[in-house]
Amino acid sequence: MSERSTTDTDLDPNADPAPAPADGRSVLALPADHPLRDGRTSGSPLVAAFTGGAPTRRPVWFMRQAGRSLPEYRAARAGVGMLESCLRPELAAEITLQPVRRHDVDAAVLFSDIVVPLKLAGVDVDIVAGVGPVMGSPVRTAADVAALPELDPAALAPVAAAAALTVAELGGVPLVGFAGAPFTLASYLVEGGPSREHLHTRALMHADPDTWHRLAAWTAQVTGAFLQAQVQAGASAVQLFDSWAGALSLPDYERFVRPHSAAVLAAIGRTGVPRVHFGVNTGELLVAMRDAGADVIGVDHRVPLDVASARLGHRTPVQGNIDPALLFAGDTALHEHTRDVLRRGRSAPGHVVNLGHGVPPETDPEVLTRLVAFVHDQP
Repeated sequence: MSERSTTDTDLDPNADPAPAPADGRSVLALPADHPLRDGRTSGSPLVAAFTGGAPTRRPVWFMRQAGRSLPEYRAARAGVGMLESCLRPELAAEITLQPVRRHDVDAAVLFSDIVVPLKLAGVDVDIVAGVGPVMGSPVRTAADVAALPELDPAALAPVAAAAALTVAELGGVPLVGFAGAPFTLASYLVEGGPSREHLHTRALMHADPDTWHRLAAWTAQVTGAFLQAQVQAGASAVQLFDSWAGALSLPDYERFVRPHSAAVLAAIGRTGVPRVHFGVNTGELLVAMRDAGADVIGVDHRVPLDVASARLGHRTPVQGNIDPALLFAGDTALHEHTRDVLRRGRSAPGHVVNLGHGVPPETDPEVLTRLVAFVHDQP
């Protein structure tokens, strides 16, 4: 099992080192034409909020903003499978750009799926309509883990190309790179598909910790390479999304999950690019997720932002956390709720407005457009 480690020799030999982050961590050089290097996105509202600065307007973007809620997305993807759509660079770039054009959001998020890096590594996985990602066979034994393929760095070319095409069109709007966290990817492999209880995963952790850690280390390597490709192609921030971490107790998270998420976040931290860590139903894990190496913590709609910020010691920028259900409650209720989210978000050193989860596919796009305008109009 191997991962292409990004070193200075992989980059432009004439490039200057990237500016050192405020926390003093060492960095690798970004390409000279990276948007954070040439100034296109370094002063953007999103990057300012992520780094504790003073944004010129309240930054807002939405998870799953490039997706089934948009008619132009459905038209672009007609007859094309989900994984194929993610791996056609021109199509993936077009889909990524659609919500920026329509909604005036302050960031694009690369159109992808959390199992794309597994597919690129050679794992037998498909996305089944009405079900979700399904593996050809589960990975549950030491032999299964040993048989996992190595990721060929060349396989990441479509992802890097999609990111680069998108960045070229975005101008001063940042691109957020995206990947599923090692625990979530490993859980898909163990369970063989979506799961509510993650019983096989949790059992493997305790019954055979060595096999679990080897599996999680493999997913961390693949995830790190996947995010590095997006950063080197121009992503100005990344989000590590742990869909299923909320199923774990804090002790299990700290023992079995945090070291592997930390490995991914450390790899990206060497570039100086802001790192967002987000999970669903992870209110009890917020500090542990931050301490894995995140610069920003995404908060779902179950925990008020001021409560989350207090748990984080009021020293970590936050992202979130409008309840997606309010998108269907009418503008009056939605905007009143949003004002409360904004008020609570002021307790943190930085706040990027987002939903507490992704955009539901049934959402009226006009509701999102009006919501963005409303957020931007707030003092």
